[in-house]
Amino acid sequence: MRKALAEIIAGVIPCKMARNQWRGRLRYGLRRGARLRREIKQNASKPEHYLAICAIAKDEGPYFAEWLDWHISQGVDKFYVYDNGSTDCTRQVLAPYVEKGIVDLIDWPGHRMQIAAYDDCIERHRFDTRWLAFIDLDEFIVPLKDQSVTDFLRRMEDFSAVEINWLIYGSSGQKEKLPGTMMERFRRHSRPDHILNRHVKSIVDPRRVYCMIGCHEAARITGQAANEQGRPLKKSFRDRTPQQQVIRINHYATRSLAEFAEKQARGRASGRQKTVQSSYFDQYDLNDLPEE
Repeated sequence: MRKALAEIIAGVIPCKMARNQWRGRLRYGLRRGARLRREIKQNASKPEHYLAICAIAKDEGPYFAEWLDWHISQGVDKFYVYDNGSTDCTRQVLAPYVEKGIVDLIDWPGHRMQIAAYDDCIERHRFDTRWLAFIDLDEFIVPLKDQSVTDFLRRMEDFSAVEINWLIYGSSGQKEKLPGTMMERFRRHSRPDHILNRHVKSIVDPRRVYCMIGCHEAARITGQAANEQGRPLKKSFRDRTPQQQVIRINHYATRSLAEFAEKQARGRASGRQKTVQSSYFDQYDLNDLPEE
């Protein structure tokens, strides 16, 4: 009911950015939001982690080690992994990371549970981490001007959220799964200004956001969202030119044709169509330029 009411009220706001912010605030609840603001004001505890990642995944076991190791090398010191009913090797692959305390693995079954998982993560870990990133297992945060993602974020601490653009990587013409990691196998990507690269993923200060608005943006309590240049955002991401000069999300949207078909057949944690959608593959199989 609250979500439906939020959509109705927010729908009359002409500005996209303001509309999305109010959608998130109303969905969170005005009274609940007031209580949260009081709690945040009273809590001066120091976060245990500087940068954590929240992700929901289903049967992504073979891809976890590369994804985790890359982001650990970039300064991430905690991962909150919501398992949406995996039946593959996910638990075995994650076991060493869980044992070391790097990964918290949360059972999260059900259909279309991505946003619920994100919002649960913010509520549970609002005071545990300075920054919380929301990405998928086919997305890698890649700094281009800094030694690590954490180095980049230290310049962004005045902001409530940072929105980072995609750079979509295609299949590189691969039909079957070949040996090697994703970053080794797929070395061709879209043109940086491709319209699909307008999509962003967010790294947020969980003490300054209510919840997520979809999987791309956060509803802020206070402060502003910034782009990679550290400039306050004035337009919705769908109306902005993509930027990938300082940092980007390498989005391996298709992998090989066989891997794409396998992922579609098993179903996604986001609740999308289970059968193979060739139109999606054709749309995202972008191999215009070689990786520099």
